[in-house]
Amino acid sequence: MKIILACGGTGGHIYPAVAIANTVRAHEPDSEILFVGSTRGIENQIVAKAGYDITHIDMYGLNRKNPLANIKTAYYFLASGGKAKKLIKDFAPDFVIGTGGYQCYPPLAAAAKAGIPCAVHESNSIPGKAVRMVEKHVDRVYTNFPGVKEKLSCPEKVMRVGNPLVSENIVKADAGVRASLGIPESAKFVLLSFGGSRGAAPINENMLDFIAEYAPAHPEMYFAHATGSAGYAESLEKAEKLGVSTLPNVRIMEYIYDMPLWEAAADMVICRAGAMTISEMALGKKACVFIPSPYVAENHQYMNAKVLADAGAAMLIEEKELSASTLRACVEEVAASRRKAQELRENIEKFAFRGVSEIIYEDIKKLIYKNGK
Repeated sequence: MKIILACGGTGGHIYPAVAIANTVRAHEPDSEILFVGSTRGIENQIVAKAGYDITHIDMYGLNRKNPLANIKTAYYFLASGGKAKKLIKDFAPDFVIGTGGYQCYPPLAAAAKAGIPCAVHESNSIPGKAVRMVEKHVDRVYTNFPGVKEKLSCPEKVMRVGNPLVSENIVKADAGVRASLGIPESAKFVLLSFGGSRGAAPINENMLDFIAEYAPAHPEMYFAHATGSAGYAESLEKAEKLGVSTLPNVRIMEYIYDMPLWEAAADMVICRAGAMTISEMALGKKACVFIPSPYVAENHQYMNAKVLADAGAAMLIEEKELSASTLRACVEEVAASRRKAQELRENIEKFAFRGVSEIIYEDIKKLIYKNGK
C-alpha cells in the first residue's frame, strides 16, 4: 500500500496519524508511507522519531486579530494547490488520510480531484475548520465523540471509530507500579496532575496553592504534579516559598516521561481536555477533573470535557473558575466517596475505543477496493 498521511499543528493531530501508519506497516511491511506537514511544526520531530518520511506543504490559518496577515495565508493557500497536485502525481498514493490541521486540505482535495480514495479523522467533539473544508471531498469521515455526525454537512460519510492511539497497552495498577515510581506504601490515594508538555501557568499556580493547603493535613495522599517545560523554574520557586518542595508526599516534576506508569498508579487525574488525553483516560478508567484550555480553536476542549461531564464521566472546572478551593472540592468528593470514584470510572470507560487503528486500516482497504485501486 502507498499511503499519504496529512497532519500538523498539535500532537493531537499527529499521533493519530502515526498510530494509523504503524498499523499499516505492521500489516504490510513493504508499504510506502509518506507524511505531509508544515516546515515549522512539531510533526517533523514526531514523525522522524517514529521512523517515517515527511514532506511539506505550508499553510496558515486565518488571523482575525490582524487581517493584513491573511495576505500571507491567501498566498500559501493558493500555492498549496499546485504543490499538492504535484505530490499526488509523483507519489501516486493508493489512499490519502488527514488527521487534522490546515495541512490536511491541499493533499485531500488534490487526491479527491485525482480520483484517489481518501478520508479525514476528527478527534474532537466540534469539527474543526479543516475537517469541514474537506468533508465534501473525502470518501469517509472518521469521528470519536458522539454527536459529531449531526454537526457535519455529509453525515452519510461518518463512521464513529474513536481515536487511534499509538499504544493501547494499559499498565495494570498494582503495588509494584507504585514502588517503581518511588511512591511510598503509606500512600492510600495518588493524585496526578499536569497541564501538557509545555505546561499551563493557571494549572501550575492553582495546583501548588491547593497542594500547599491540603497535602500537609493529608499524609495518606500522594501528590504528583508535572509543570511542563515553560513553567518549571517558576513552579519550583513557588513550591519552595509555600513549603511544598520539602513535603514527603509531594513530587514536582518538569515532565513525565513514563506517563503510562503514572496513569496506572493514579487514583485521580487532573489535566487538560485534549481529545487524545481523554481517550487515554477512558481506556485507563480514570476518575478525572478536566480543566479545558480556553486558548484553542472554537473552545473545543471545553466542548470535549462537557460531553463527558454531562454523561457523569468526568468533573469539569473551567479555567476562569479554577482555584485551590474548586480543586479541593473535586478532590474531596472523589477521595471521600468510593461510589463517586467508581461512577466516574465506569462512565468514562463508555468513551473508550479499542483497536481503532485496525478498524481504520480495514476500512481503508475496503475504500481502496471500492474505488478500483
